[in-house]
Amino acid sequence: MTNREKRFWTGAGIVTAEMLGTLAVFTAVVSGIVLLIRPRVRKFKRIDLAAFDKVKPHITERNNELMLFFTKLGKHGFLIPANLSLILFYLFIRKHSWFSIRVASISISSLLLMIALKKTFQRKRPLDPVLSKARGLSFPSGHAIMSVTFYGLIIYILSHEIENRAVKVAIIPPMIILMQAIGFSRIYLRVHYPSDVVAGHLIGLGWLLTSLNVLKGLEAYNKRKTLQLFDGSAAPKILPLTATQL
Repeated sequence: MTNREKRFWTGAGIVTAEMLGTLAVFTAVVSGIVLLIRPRVRKFKRIDLAAFDKVKPHITERNNELMLFFTKLGKHGFLIPANLSLILFYLFIRKHSWFSIRVASISISSLLLMIALKKTFQRKRPLDPVLSKARGLSFPSGHAIMSVTFYGLIIYILSHEIENRAVKVAIIPPMIILMQAIGFSRIYLRVHYPSDVVAGHLIGLGWLLTSLNVLKGLEAYNKRKTLQLFDGSAAPKILPLTATQL
């Protein structure tokens, strides 16, 4: 077998390992969330309704348009093309295959996580939306999960790609505010209870950090094995990721 063929099969092996590793963590996370949260979801109803009452005086046509704008930035119709563009950018333009693999793995797994949790909790949406009813189930908020995993991943990438601190400060805080605005728009429009959104943000952040650490560990293992195979050396150790590094 030639070196090129060995590299190909090594790469194919790591992609398979990443998918299997992510699936294993995915199963464990879903089980843990269900055991911890499911018995408590209904207890949040009183707090949810009180939050709706606080928002109600601020409902205006102008605010409706603003909230619709933010909510569109968290919809699958926007996030699917955005994820695909990010994958293609790092695969063909920047030639950074590891980033493209991370984007694909995290976007697909977070979507599956959101679907699995909605099917498990079976919580119906609020009965009196501000504009129009949303399809599907309520808990947790898919907008919250998907926006945190997507925009959070962009923050992670930018923190590694950009060295200029001023540029980071100019980009990263507004992106964090955007994630919060997307979540708030779902509460304002009354298509999600506040507890749906809070849970979605926490689940999205937890899944993003977990996935990145799993993928980084598998990539580090692959690099060590590849270097040992071709050069007889080992790749440097990659430390786990924490929330502060986002």
